[in-house]
Amino acid sequence: MISSVFIKRPRLAMVISVVITIAGAIALTAIPVSQFPDIVPPQVSVVATYPGASAENVEASVGQVIESEVNGVDRMIYMKSTSGSDGSYNLEVSFEVGTDPDINTVNVMNKVNAALSRLPQETQRLGVTVSKKSAAILQVVSIFSPDQSRDELFLANYATINLVDYLARIPGVGEASLFGQNEYSMRIWMDTLRMSNLGVSAQEVMAAIQSQNVQAAVGRVGAAPLSKDVEFQLNITTKGRMLDAEEFGNLVVRSQSDGGIVRISDVAEVELGSKSADSFTRMNGQAASGVAIYQSPGANAVQVAKAVRAELDRLSTDFPEGLETRITYDTTIFVEKTIESVIHTLFEAFVLVAIVVFIFLGSFRATIIPIVVVPVALIGTFSIMLALGFSANTISLLALILAIGIVVDDAIVVVEAVEHKLEEHPDMSPAQATEEAMEEITGPIIAITLVLLSVFVPTMFIPG
Repeated sequence: MISSVFIKRPRLAMVISVVITIAGAIALTAIPVSQFPDIVPPQVSVVATYPGASAENVEASVGQVIESEVNGVDRMIYMKSTSGSDGSYNLEVSFEVGTDPDINTVNVMNKVNAALSRLPQETQRLGVTVSKKSAAILQVVSIFSPDQSRDELFLANYATINLVDYLARIPGVGEASLFGQNEYSMRIWMDTLRMSNLGVSAQEVMAAIQSQNVQAAVGRVGAAPLSKDVEFQLNITTKGRMLDAEEFGNLVVRSQSDGGIVRISDVAEVELGSKSADSFTRMNGQAASGVAIYQSPGANAVQVAKAVRAELDRLSTDFPEGLETRITYDTTIFVEKTIESVIHTLFEAFVLVAIVVFIFLGSFRATIIPIVVVPVALIGTFSIMLALGFSANTISLLALILAIGIVVDDAIVVVEAVEHKLEEHPDMSPAQATEEAMEEITGPIIAITLVLLSVFVPTMFIPG
């Protein structure tokens, strides 16, 4: 029997126990920590925009084109799309649990690229974004002005430029996205009466903006095919894109036959404002902007949250006056409290088991065995959990508490059987008593363990 090997070689048993404990301790520092097990299918998000289109037009012109290509991508379970009246389109593709999110993202991106040429020109120009997405928000970071010296538009744009990219680069952060579309945008309010009087259409105004608000390479003076006698070559640069409302207003829409020029300012009012007014963010009644932090699959939620706080502290040193950040939603607070509570319960169960064993066995030497067995078994379990891809969460830690009873029960049976042998045969050595006891109770111990485990088997068949 395998037990006789360790009975005859106690040092081997001690070395194996130490190795198991060390492996478990190392795994504790690397195992992912989360509130619940990772049972949500990995998701890939596809985001596109068709400015000015209704929800029906977005669905027909963008949604159906992309979905016809993405449908059937490898290991996909289902997909869900949303078309908004503001021209927005969002497709969430869910994959089988356990699939690689990066591979899923590449597969979806290849499908989207195949459909890109059939999308409207405006959608192609703005681009289609494909990214992996976590199912739930880890944290929400709010940026606000305590003295209310900054408006919501400024806060949203400051967050876009100075927060989102830095937070998205933190290891373990799958995505950092701004709530709403409050970034700066040049708003052009067309006057239909002036346009009718001058015979100007909205398409002409759009064409003027697209053709004149560009960044283009002009060329060089003195470059080939001029003669080699030219001593200097000068790069010619242009101003490129317009920067303020006045420059946009001066863009030429049409040249009249009488020499007159129609500019955008002649048929419209131009102002710098928000891209969308469909949403707003408030914190305690004050203007604010929010950034949602999503956790990468397999990352340690607690460590990611700490890294986000550290990065916010670093970035806050460069904030302008009257600007602060605050984490207004944090799932890791509950995770930390729950894990702390579970650890306390684990410790209390361990102490109670030791006391009960000592009371009923009446021997301190016999009590040492379950006291040693429980930590080795529990700590070593973390190395197996890490190897199998499990995380330390409220469910797995609760399972460890339940397992204490199984581990201690087996240890008590062995100790009681050995002591019984020693009482019957006082001249027998502890090693001989242990070997004979194990020959008698190995089968019953396995049966006891299986019976206890069978209590949990029905839970495997519970739906949902």
